[in-house]
Order: sequence, then structure tokens, then C-alpha cells
Amino acid sequence: MDNQTKHPLPDIRQTQLLNAPIGKVWDAVATSEGIAAWFMPNTFQPELGYEFVLHAGPFGDSPCKVTELDPPRRLSFTWGKDWTLTFELAEVGGKTEFTLIHGGWGDADTLTEFGDPHRIVRERMSQGWIGLNQKLAAYVEG
Repeated sequence: MDNQTKHPLPDIRQTQLLNAPIGKVWDAVATSEGIAAWFMPNTFQPELGYEFVLHAGPFGDSPCKVTELDPPRRLSFTWGKDWTLTFELAEVGGKTEFTLIHGGWGDADTLTEFGDPHRIVRERMSQGWIGLNQKLAAYVEG
């Protein structure tokens, strides 16, 4: 048995500049309708401590809880048993810099609640967020 210290995997962090005002982007990432338009159906309400569900299709319903709410700059919530999602917004000359942070990763071999190692799910999710960020851009810039 090796005595190596386990190291959590780094957060997924993706930033993009959206050609839309911060209020429009905030509505897209911090309302139930907005989140459903680019991410997934949900029962979200923008209230600190609010418990809601993300309807993750074949993966079932994921319990979530709003942990930080600072309109129109920052929203964080827990997702499932391991993860946290944070949306950070900053106004940049009439556009919005949007940063998505997906944290809560265990070490590479820790299993997620779905039975796959974190390293595999993290890679899958990192790629998935690229597509979702493109959907968000199309939604707010359209």
C-alpha cells in the first residue's frame, strides 16, 4: 500500500467574453428559465439556501442548493454529492466576461456518485462545458 497523499483534481474553470449586457447574462444563468435554455431543466429559484433539482435526463434528478448569490456578479450552488458550480460575471465595455467554475473534484481515482472515477468524469464534463458555454453564448447573443 502506498502512502501517497491524495490530491484533489483542479476545478474546471472556463472564461468567455459574451457580446451581451451583464443583466441579460445574469438572467440566463440565475433564473430557472434561463438555466433551462442552455443547461438543463430545473426547479431553481434565486434565493440563498434554496434547495432545487437539476433534471439530468438519464442521470436522474440532482439535488442542488444555492450557497452564494450576489446579483449580477456571482452565483454558486452545490450539485449532487460532490460538486459546486459557480458563475462569475463581470462587465467589460458593454459586454460580459463569464467565468464558469466547476469544483468539488476528488482525487483522480475517487468514484463519483455515478460510479466512474473523478478523472474520467472531470474530462468528460470539461468537454461538455465547452459545448454548454457555446449554447449560452448563442442564447444571450441571439
